[in-house]
Amino acid sequence: MKGLVFGKTGQVGRCLAARLRSLEHTSFVGREQADLSRPDSVSKAIEALEPDVVINAAAYTGVDRAESEPGLAHTINADAPAAMATACEKTGAWLVHYSTDYVFNGAAEQPYSEDDPVSPINVYGRTKLAGERAVRVACERHLIFRTSWVYSNAGKNFLNTMLRLADERDELNIVSDQFGAPTYAGSIADATRQVLQQLITRRLSGDNESGTYHMTCAGRASWYEFAQAIFQETGRLDGVRLNPIATAEFPTPARRPLYSVLSNEKLKRVFGVQMESWNDALRKCLSERNDHEQ
Repeated sequence: MKGLVFGKTGQVGRCLAARLRSLEHTSFVGREQADLSRPDSVSKAIEALEPDVVINAAAYTGVDRAESEPGLAHTINADAPAAMATACEKTGAWLVHYSTDYVFNGAAEQPYSEDDPVSPINVYGRTKLAGERAVRVACERHLIFRTSWVYSNAGKNFLNTMLRLADERDELNIVSDQFGAPTYAGSIADATRQVLQQLITRRLSGDNESGTYHMTCAGRASWYEFAQAIFQETGRLDGVRLNPIATAEFPTPARRPLYSVLSNEKLKRVFGVQMESWNDALRKCLSERNDHEQ
């Protein structure tokens, strides 16, 4: 199988690079080779390589910044995936595209399924939804994986922010009324690898497998509970006082869904992929962090 991965320096891209070594002929490209703000460069990269599978692990992920840069966010999150999908349809490749829990408005009281109505409440969510729709229209053989609250040991994310602030402050206010599923980028990469193995061994046609799937760690947590777990697992819970606060007490440019837990049942039913709990994934992430630092 010949693969092409966009977003090699992102959280998911880095984890995919570490986990797809067993799959031969996979190329990883970054902005210098294909800039998603110029969708034509993406098309050219796909048509030049003619891969069997294209994975789009690149995105405009600045949720608050997108409110003031809606045009750029749309180009990267919608126009570039549209170009990928068109090129993949032309070359006969599968397209794996990652989306977000923020396509939902957060009014639910139980985990969202893939068939639940979408209604994003911020620019980021709207641009990601536009990207989903473009992929569905332009590429028959596609896999859209919605994930949530992504973190890893690299890049800007909640885990790294909490650990940095723990070294700077002895008291933190953390939002406690937004609920989702903290998802380790390594868990996403592991699940993606399992699906790709099936693409190889089962020669999936796309007739029954193409579509949208939720791919998050199992369980749910608030940002406050996530922070508690981070400090407990790193032995810092006694050194930092955590104060639970309401969303209204922490205003941001972009509105966030109050509840965006996703159900992974379809992923398990179709591909047999069982997502690990967010607590276990956090421990794995921190263990890999410690191994790297030693």
